[in-house]
Amino acid sequence: MPVIVVGADTPMGEAVVSAIIPVAAEVRAFISEEGWAAGLKAQGVKVALGDLSDTSHVEAAALFCFCAVLVTDAALDGRELGFADGAGTVWEGWADAIRNAGVHRTIWVSAEPEFNGAQNSLPTPEVAVVTDTDIARAAARVARLEEAQTLPDRNP
Repeated sequence: MPVIVVGADTPMGEAVVSAIIPVAAEVRAFISEEGWAAGLKAQGVKVALGDLSDTSHVEAAALFCFCAVLVTDAALDGRELGFADGAGTVWEGWADAIRNAGVHRTIWVSAEPEFNGAQNSLPTPEVAVVTDTDIARAAARVARLEEAQTLPDRNP
């Protein structure tokens, strides 16, 4: 089933994409930095380019995806966000987008354990939160969660 990684143009997002390619039937990446597109496409990833704070673009890219991997670093790294006044607004927009797109599973990924608690309001039946400063370990955990038939707990 299709998986979208929102914020794939971050070191964490890049590692997550690489980790889930072997376990997902289709991987999509939503990025705002055009320079990342060629490398992602070379790996067979479908790429959507746009403003990460544009809820309608994120929603369109996530349509028919089973899982959305939301990389919080993308809202915190200083990139231009034309439709939001801060990370919290971006995360709320992502939640609206994935709900409207019909996504079933959300994996919220952050290098920081404290990031405004926005993941608690995610509107999907299955939610997992991965917080780890070790990028490779976090990406491997995301891949295991994506591959799982169901998630064991709403907030493991």
